[in-house]
Amino acid sequence: MTTKQRACLKGLAMTMEPILQIGKSSLTPELTAAVDEALEARELIKISVLKNCFDDSRQLAQTLAERTRSEVVQVIGKKIVLYRQAKDEKKRKIVLPN
Repeated sequence: MTTKQRACLKGLAMTMEPILQIGKSSLTPELTAAVDEALEARELIKISVLKNCFDDSRQLAQTLAERTRSEVVQVIGKKIVLYRQAKDEKKRKIVLPN
């Protein structure tokens, strides 16, 4: 992913609300499955890490990205933004610059 593409995704993510939360149970298989489904439906998602989760946000983002085959757009404090292009071309909502 180029810096231009990352900047475009960051701009889109600024107005988004987190759709998932990571709590004290950290990364469960159910949470990973939910992230995978959300990425397929939306391509770009924001996740909130709650205060009762003691894991590092950057490490959580990296692990989630590996498990869901997505890319970490950014991690700011307790917010994680992930992106994965939809497999089906008809479902693609985000067009990235070259």
